[in-house]
Amino acid sequence: MTSARYPELRGRVALVTGAAKGIGEGVAMRLASEGMSVVAADLDADALASTVETLRALGVEALAHRGDVSAREDIEQLFDAATEAFGTVDVLVNNAAHLGRKRTLDEHDELLDHQLSTNIRGPYLCSQRAAAVMREAGRGSIVNISSVGALRAHHRGLPYDVTKGAINAMTMAMAVDLGVYGIRVNAVGPGVTTTHRSNLDPAAVESTSAGIPLRRPGTIADIAASVAFLSSDEAAYVTGQVLYVDGGITAQLSPEGQHALERDDSHRLPPLPETRGQQ
Repeated sequence: MTSARYPELRGRVALVTGAAKGIGEGVAMRLASEGMSVVAADLDADALASTVETLRALGVEALAHRGDVSAREDIEQLFDAATEAFGTVDVLVNNAAHLGRKRTLDEHDELLDHQLSTNIRGPYLCSQRAAAVMREAGRGSIVNISSVGALRAHHRGLPYDVTKGAINAMTMAMAVDLGVYGIRVNAVGPGVTTTHRSNLDPAAVESTSAGIPLRRPGTIADIAASVAFLSSDEAAYVTGQVLYVDGGITAQLSPEGQHALERDDSHRLPPLPETRGQQ
């Protein structure tokens, strides 16, 4: 278990959607290690029960809530349960999302509708409810889980990348709107991250890592640490930002070694003829 880094978070309340597995579970565990009470929401009841059992074993108060963030009534029930149990919500982490990806000409009307509801409408409505609660306290932090796909498209990235681009826009718009209430809104954009969904074949990991400047995939702990920072008072003057936790993927134009022309002088084009008297 990670040692607490932000003592001001102790005793505060975090609500994490998609908290049963993967990044959401890791974020819930990290915030619990800071001494926060945690409301863990997910559709997977069995996995959610296991997560909450582990949270309670860490010595924190935790509440499991099964619900679908694409449904307004489920969101209302989630926040009603959270405020009834703990009185407030200090940190909201919008992590729940559908991750499926298609190409433009693939048939995916149903996937599009589902992702628009889950990946955009859900975080939007959750943020509205959280902001209403946080406004009363005069402070709060909303952290959205975005993706590198919001900035640089995946090959075969629809409609997922579209929804994450919307999350980035929502992050900035809500940050501007809610700052007057002391509510900060930021996002974390994970790159390649090993989770329960990951293919851990060593050859695949090595191949993937070769295209990452830091030469390794990210871990759930890497993402959770960034969420904890943005939730803390150390980030008191940070709002409307997207923090890409990606090992440098979004900083590079192309992976090292992808183009022979970049490293072989013999293939470079000859210089343009010199001209004089013209600019």
